[in-house]
Order: sequence, then structure tokens, then C-alpha cells
Amino acid sequence: MQKSSIQSNTFFKGAFILTIAAILTKVLSAFYRIPFQNIVGDIGFYIYQQVYPFYGMAMVLATTGFPVVISKLYAEQREKGEAEKSRLLLFVSFLFLQVFGVICFLALYVGAEGIARWMNDPQLAILIRVVSIVFLTFPMVSLLRGYYQGRGDMVPTALSQVGEQTIRVLTILFLSYLFIEKGYSLYLVGGGAMFGSITGSIISGLILFMFLLVRKEWKVIMPSRGILQSYAVEVKEIIKALIFQGLMICISGMLMIFIQLADSLNLYSLLVADGMGPDLAKTVKGIFDRGQPLIQLGTVAATSMSLALVPLISRTRLAAKPEELRDKIQLVLKVSIVVGSGAAAGLWAIMEPTNTMLFENESGSSVLGVLSFVILFTSIISTVIAVMQGMGILVFPAFVVIAAFPVKYFLNVLLIPLCGIMGAAISSLLTLGLVVSLLFMRLRKMTNGSLLPFGFIRTVLTATVVMVLVLKGYLYITDVAVTFLGLDRLGAALQSLSAVTIGGLLFLYIVLRDSVFREEELALFPLGSKLIHLLARKERS
Repeated sequence: MQKSSIQSNTFFKGAFILTIAAILTKVLSAFYRIPFQNIVGDIGFYIYQQVYPFYGMAMVLATTGFPVVISKLYAEQREKGEAEKSRLLLFVSFLFLQVFGVICFLALYVGAEGIARWMNDPQLAILIRVVSIVFLTFPMVSLLRGYYQGRGDMVPTALSQVGEQTIRVLTILFLSYLFIEKGYSLYLVGGGAMFGSITGSIISGLILFMFLLVRKEWKVIMPSRGILQSYAVEVKEIIKALIFQGLMICISGMLMIFIQLADSLNLYSLLVADGMGPDLAKTVKGIFDRGQPLIQLGTVAATSMSLALVPLISRTRLAAKPEELRDKIQLVLKVSIVVGSGAAAGLWAIMEPTNTMLFENESGSSVLGVLSFVILFTSIISTVIAVMQGMGILVFPAFVVIAAFPVKYFLNVLLIPLCGIMGAAISSLLTLGLVVSLLFMRLRKMTNGSLLPFGFIRTVLTATVVMVLVLKGYLYITDVAVTFLGLDRLGAALQSLSAVTIGGLLFLYIVLRDSVFREEELALFPLGSKLIHLLARKERS
């Protein structure tokens, strides 16, 4: 019993470390885009964002599916005390990932010109070739993260993730500023920014290697001679697990990357084909891409709390308690919808001053306002996929995510000629809405019951409408003072930050006073004991 308690504490401590690292890296990954856009402008931002989805794929491969599967298999081998088979696992995994990485590298490097022509911008080829190099470095990073996670040591993974993003961001901002100052072309500036993906990946690998060297563990991936022939069956099982588990989890984590990739491939082309000049089309695409850091920051806030509760679902499932399992699933869904609704609607309400505060002007605010509702969809999708993975369902969410790419691509073809850049925003919402519907249908079938009570939906809608009305009224009143004082960007910053505080507190108060969450549910949250005091008196024990 004591051993089980220690293992449980170790698991949650490790999960907490990885969660904090993931939040830090996502915040860094979103936040740097704001000063970067300020340095390079909308066209420079367009150039960078066109190629970013390829880097995003490499990041997912190095941080999610493959390390998770390797860590799971390695932990199982260690528990059985089979040292030789655990070394075999690491060696075969490295060979598989290296072959996979070389194939991805060659596909991008050799196909760079073809992909750039597909995007209708041949000058992007050099950026695609630069980012292709990351696929040569991800295998070792992925393997070592899986190894340490399998040993229950999350610190090397966490430090490598934070170190990678920190060095990458510093490289991007430094080289961008330097190249702009020297008067280089924006495409060369974009190439310099993409070089940050290489420096970040190298630093990540070096941090993990340092742990190997200091702890003298580098021999763990060196099996004895002839082991591949001796364990031919085990080798096939390892490769099968990497393909059908690791790859499925990776694909499930690429939804927004596929959405961005579809926009990269045809949004600019469709604008030009519709008669817009090339430079103006690049500027418009760059303005549209301002939505990415806003969506990313909003999604981090919306998913952090719900995903932190997902391990409870895995434990409840293993304990075979159907009613309790449904309650836990309902809880994480409610958290994702509450925080996602508040973040999405709140951002929509204050988009104009937020756009000015972050990107110097309010260009494209109406489109970015529509895009803000992507936060709600992605927070729900991320949570449902994590729940399904916790219940052992891997193929279905991956299939739905893959299907999102052609849907988004062809909706762009239909809607952009009709609505311009707004059509791209609408196509994103329609695609994500379809993904949510498919995932919810499958989840309801799995749980054999209603997932969300009507009273919950009514309360969230009420809180959302009241918050939006108050924020719109607040901005209308403060606009007069900002205009009179001529504060411009400073005034927009003061409006945005104060509105976030007002809207967030009001939304939280309405949701909690209407008892959307029970006292025992709030106790699971950070600062839950404080939030309990906001419950209606009759709900408090």
C-alpha cells in the first residue's frame, strides 16, 4: 500500500513538472510572435507563418507521441527487470525515429520548391529547406525524453523543453532585429528566424545529453551484438507500437498545425487569384496570422486546468467505476468549456484595443475577433482527445484530426473568393465545429449518457452575454477618454488589460454563483479553497 502511494505521488509530481514546462513553452512560443511581428511587419510575419507549420510538426513529434510510447514501454521493461530488452527498445526506437526523420527531411528538402510553388511564393523554398533540418535532430531528443520519462524523471524533459524554446525565441528575435537593421530582404530575415528552430533543437539535445554524461547512462541505448536477430519478434512489436500508438498520438496533437498548413498552402494563392496584388495579399495574410499567438495564449489558459485533471480519468477507468468516470469526464469538459467560452468571447469583445496594443494598429480586428472563437473549439477538442487517449482510444481522434485538413482546405476554396480573408476565419470555425461534433458523438457513445446538463449550458451562455455587454459598454465609455488624451497604443493597452480583469472576474463570479461546479470539484483546482467562497450559500457545506 505504501509503495503504491509513493508511485502515485511520483506520478503526479512528474505530471505536474511536465504540465508547468508545457505551459511555459507554449507561452514562450506564443508570446515571441508579438515582438517579432513588431520587428518585421505584416509581410515579414506572413513569410514566417507560411513555413511555421512544418516546424510545428517536428515539435509535436519530439514532445508528444513518440516520447510517451517509448516511456510507457521502457517503464514496463524496467518493472519486469529485463535490462537487455529495455536497451533493445531504445536502440530500435532510435533507428526507427532516425529513418522516419530522414524521410521527413528529404521530403521537405527535395520538395521545397514544389511546396513553395504550391503556396504561390517560390521565395519560400529556402525557408522550407532550413526548417527541414529540424527533422534530423528530433529523433535523439524524442528518444531521450522517452527514456527519462520512462524512468519517472521528468526534470530532463522539462528543462530541455524550456531550454529549447528559450534559445529558439532569443535566436529569432536577435537575428530578425539584426537582419532588419542591416537592410536584408524579408525572406532572408525569415530564414534567420527559422534558423532559431535549429538552434533550439540542438540546445534541447545537448541538455538531454548532459544528463546522460553526468549520470553516466549513455550506455543504455547500446545493446549487445546480434540482439536484433535474437529478438526479431520483439523488434516488430516495438515498431508496431511506435507506428500505431506513437504516430496516432502525434497526429492527434497536430490539429491546429493542419489548419495553419491549409491556410499556408492556399489562402495567399486564393487572394491573388481573386485579383488582389501580391504585396497586399501578403500583408493581409500577415494580418490574419496575428490571430495565431492570440489563439495559442487563449488555448493555453483554457486547457491548462482541464488537462491537469485528465490523469484522474485514467485512474478512475482503471479502478472500473463507470459512474465516477462519467463525473470526472463531465468535470474536465465543463472546465474546458467555461474557460474556453470566457477567453474566446472576452477576446472578441476587446479585440480592437488588444490588436492595437500588441500589433500597433487595429487592422483586421473583425476577422481576428471571429478567429478568437477558435479558442473555445480547440480547448474542447484538446480536452476530449486527452480524455479519449486516457481511455485507450487512439485511432479515432487521429482520424478526425487528419480529416480536418482537407475539410479546411476545400472550405477555403469555397469561402475565400466569396468573403475574402473573413472566409478563412469562418472556414476554420466550421472545420473545428465539425471536429467537435464528431468527437462528442464518439465520447457520448463511450460513456452511455449525457455529457453536459442543460442548466450548465444556460449558465455559461448567460455569463458570456453579460460579460460581453459589460465589456462593450466599458470600452465605449473609455474610448472617449483615450481619444481625448491622445494615448493611442498606451490607451489601448490600459483598456485591454483593465477589461481582461473586469471581464474575467465578472464571468467567474456568475459561473460560480450559479453553482456550475460543486464544492468537491472546486477543491481539485488551484486556489480552489478560495473559489469555494464564491459559491451560493446553499451549495456550501
